[in-house]
Amino acid sequence: MKKFIFTILALLALAPAVAQEHRYNIYGVMFYNLENLFDTINNNGVYDLEFSPQGARQWNHEKYWKKQHNMAYTIAQITTKGTPDGPAIIGVSEIENITVLQDLVRMPEIKNRRYQIVHHDGPDRRGVDVGLLYNPRLFKVLNVTNQRLSIEGNPNFRTRDQLCVTGMLAGDKVSVLVNHWPSRLGGEDASSYLREAAAAMARRTIDSLLRDDPNQGIIFMGDLNDDPQNKSCAEVLKAKRDLKDCDDPDDVYNPWWKLLDKGIGTLAYRGQWNLFDQIVMTQHFLKYYDSKEKPQLTFLRAEVLNRDWLKTTEGDRQGYPLRTYSGGVFLNGYSDHFPTIIYLTKEIK
Repeated sequence: MKKFIFTILALLALAPAVAQEHRYNIYGVMFYNLENLFDTINNNGVYDLEFSPQGARQWNHEKYWKKQHNMAYTIAQITTKGTPDGPAIIGVSEIENITVLQDLVRMPEIKNRRYQIVHHDGPDRRGVDVGLLYNPRLFKVLNVTNQRLSIEGNPNFRTRDQLCVTGMLAGDKVSVLVNHWPSRLGGEDASSYLREAAAAMARRTIDSLLRDDPNQGIIFMGDLNDDPQNKSCAEVLKAKRDLKDCDDPDDVYNPWWKLLDKGIGTLAYRGQWNLFDQIVMTQHFLKYYDSKEKPQLTFLRAEVLNRDWLKTTEGDRQGYPLRTYSGGVFLNGYSDHFPTIIYLTKEIK
């Protein structure tokens, strides 16, 4: 009997190892410029008059709730087999106040997801801010800070604050930075120094977060009003085009560069696509990109969410984002930007 048992054990030792089954969870992290999601109350004088019943747009309750329905419908449709409850985290821009976000998360299309809100009233002259929605079953907030951009020699400059939310996603500590950089008003070249200043402040925040905790992951997102190859993104933020160049812990990878090279963008102007709505990440999410094992959150893929219902279907703007207004006419559209999303994955232990 002992000899028989020994023979069985020997055969088992020589047999090929059974391949271990790997199972993963997937998490979506989305950014969406909601294109002037204003309420109907004029609280900001001349800058808010446009979005009131008395303003040029005749912005009333009917239009407001149509806009909210369209925003909620879009968010509700962003699901996959791996993310049936939609994105875990959604950064947003061009929102007037916390009230419009409270109305948004209560819309019937997404009410059951119970999204929570992080918002801060910034100094922007038009009264628009950035914010963060998150699914509390997936993301637990630990800390919130806001950074204010100042421009030397221009004490009257006012723009959106940069929001930083640190929390736990799938057991990993993750900081999410939500930005809306200064526009190209006055021309791309003439205004580039403003976006470069915003990028420098964001880069300082990333470096500071990594000094405090080198093991955390950092996701930077926003409407940057610049493309991946522009100086603000490529040189100041130091967001790199290729994964192979992201070897150091403070390296930042920009998956949108190659998509724009293929002609895929988030907004268009006079036949030219731009990809201003970017989500970039630190090396934390790249360590196991080529490995079957994913012991920590790992980048899976990036997508511009250019769904058919978000597009203009006729005229010289065919294929462009279907915006709320065009030429002063209410279109009952969505936004002048397509949303973007990255998917992260982590092995189930």
